[in-house]
Amino acid sequence: MKQNSVTKRHVFYIPGYDPYPPRRYRELFRKESIRQAKISGYDIAIRAQPGRRGYGWEIAAAIDGTTVRSQYDVLGWSDIVQKSMKNGIGATYLQMAKTAWVYIGSGAMRRMMHLRKGPVIAAFYPVAVLLAQALVAVLAGVVLGGLVGKLTIGAAGWVVALPLIVYILQRFQKMDRRFLAYYLMHDYAYTAGLRGKNPPLLEARINQFSRRIIAALKSDVDEVLVVGHSSGAHLAVNILATALRATPSRSGDPKLAFLSLGQVIPMVSFLPDAGQLRRDLNYLSVSDGLTWVDVSAPGDGCSFALCDPVAVSGVASAGKRWPLVLSAAFSQTLSPERWQALKRRYFRLHFQYLCAFDRPGDYDYFQITAGPRTLAQRYANRAPSKSRIDVAASPYTSMVP
Repeated sequence: MKQNSVTKRHVFYIPGYDPYPPRRYRELFRKESIRQAKISGYDIAIRAQPGRRGYGWEIAAAIDGTTVRSQYDVLGWSDIVQKSMKNGIGATYLQMAKTAWVYIGSGAMRRMMHLRKGPVIAAFYPVAVLLAQALVAVLAGVVLGGLVGKLTIGAAGWVVALPLIVYILQRFQKMDRRFLAYYLMHDYAYTAGLRGKNPPLLEARINQFSRRIIAALKSDVDEVLVVGHSSGAHLAVNILATALRATPSRSGDPKLAFLSLGQVIPMVSFLPDAGQLRRDLNYLSVSDGLTWVDVSAPGDGCSFALCDPVAVSGVASAGKRWPLVLSAAFSQTLSPERWQALKRRYFRLHFQYLCAFDRPGDYDYFQITAGPRTLAQRYANRAPSKSRIDVAASPYTSMVP
């Protein structure tokens, strides 16, 4: 293939479990693309397209002597996330118990610990924080109730203690932007709610998104690029598998590419009833209808860094081609100053894949989404990371027919 062969591209970005509307991703892209362009020496600009269906923008870039226009659409599911986060305090604690039972009782948590401890620790974090908050509230209620009880007769102490416990728990819930305990608990609970199966509302959205990708594959662009970030990566697997099964005889133009970033696929694929996801992982891994590159970094404690999602899920077959597992190597591609500033900001690092790098190697998100080379061209003959983990670890490997 020619070194530069893209002048028109359609990008579909699938966010993770995020209750915020997709406009935040446009501002992130605008700010970070300008910063990366200054570092790397190319031109890039975006403009809104309010008349288009859904939410997206157009990118105009001049890179390596080629002018490229890319349409960037966010395949949002924030409305589904918002609906799943409406549980009250009591329901959230009940949700916590059920989620812990699914992951621990199924053996999935123990197997995931053997892969990467970071995301498993992140899974225990909301449990620990919510239990600590409950303990603080109960202790405060008991102390105050005991004092009141000594000064009064009967159950007056409990009359004071119970409202105080509820009040403290409500205050903690309102402060969750600082703690992220409720947010993360809802995230894990949504994944585990059907033990790995997609809820009906999400399944309908997956089918809707796959139809949009099929339509793009019939357009006059040179590349259709699907980006799945965090838990958006396992949705992208389902979406792409659905789209490819519906277009088995396509000629290969436009080129179809899949970029998974900071994936947490084992959080789903290791669950008992995730047979559909395991089937789709297997299907994509042997497909000649796309290029799949998986990028993560050991510095990202919220992802299963460098874990081959197909292999560790136990569904790799003899004809496996994908994904190509690569490291974004934060400690090398960020300056020492930025690395020191970010290395303890775990949630921020989980989004670094969508941001500018001080010392970009062959991973530059803005050249991938707006540059003149396809994903296949950019990583042609690239060897996978030597540190990748490709040992089957899932306790469940069954696939739905």
